[in-house]
Parts: sequence; C-alpha cells; structure tokens
Amino acid sequence: MPVERVAGVHTGKGAGSDDDLEEEVRRGVLVTTLEKAVNWARKQSMWPVTFGLACCAIEMMSAGAGNYDLARWGMELFRASPRQSDLMIVAGRLSQKMAPVLRRVYDQMPEPKWVISMGVCASAGGMFTNYAIVQGVDTIVPVDIYVPGCPPRPEMLMYGILTLHEKVRTEGHLK
Repeated sequence: MPVERVAGVHTGKGAGSDDDLEEEVRRGVLVTTLEKAVNWARKQSMWPVTFGLACCAIEMMSAGAGNYDLARWGMELFRASPRQSDLMIVAGRLSQKMAPVLRRVYDQMPEPKWVISMGVCASAGGMFTNYAIVQGVDTIVPVDIYVPGCPPRPEMLMYGILTLHEKVRTEGHLK
C-alpha cells in the first residue's frame, strides 16, 4: 500500500489559514480497511523458517546475502524457530525420513502460514525417482508457490517471494 508523497506539503508549523490546514489534513489521512492494512503488514514482515535440505539451500542463503538482500522486503531474519516464522521455504530434496520432521515444523508455525517449494527436487522429486525421496513436498504440506530450477537462482526465489507477497496482499486471512 504505497503512500504518495506530495511535494510542498507543510507540517502545519507556521502561519497559515484554516483552508491550508484543512487541505493538509485531507492529504495526510490514509483511509483503508482493516483487512488491507493487516495484509500489508504481513506482506512487509514475513519471517522465513530455515529448512534447507540440499544444494538449493546454498542459493537460498545467497538470496539473503548482500548481493540480493532480502531485507528490502522485510525478510532479513531467517528464523530457526518455527514458532516465530510465518513462511517456510523448503529448499532441496526431501527424504522419507525427513518428511515427518518437516510436517512437525509446519504444524508448529503460527497461522497464517505459507510455504514456498524451492527447486525441482522439492517440487516433484527431481532426478531422484526412488523410494527414499518424497516426490513433491505438496504431499506433506500445502504449497503456495513453486520455484522451478536445479538449483534455482536467487532471482527466481525472490520472484517467488514477490509472487507470494502479491498473493498475501490480495487474499484475506482475517477470521
């Protein structure tokens, strides 16, 4: 919800007529619904939980580094605790042994929560078509955004995050 800055707007400190003051109030008042304001705040302050499983995790870490800087979207804090996170980025292949752990971490996250599946291994099992690898994270947890690639570049992850931001901004989650 960007706020437009109007050039020449005064702070009200100084001599001015009542009409000028009324115009300043009219320009400075932001009217919106509570749902839009809450969704904007959620979009601007997502805290992802770290769940890097394979080579995609290296690309996820580089997306948080200085060259790409996820802090521009309020995501500079990768949390190790699921109780403080609202976004799970599953980066890499998920083994059958790790699937219950992934589900437990997802269940410990507070509502509302979102999941990004990063990489072809997380999304569909990748080149590992055997009994030991889960053929898609969406069989364990509901996935909101799929980021393709092997491994996906940090730019692709950032595009997936921005797509999720748009989804959060437009969909209502208030109950």
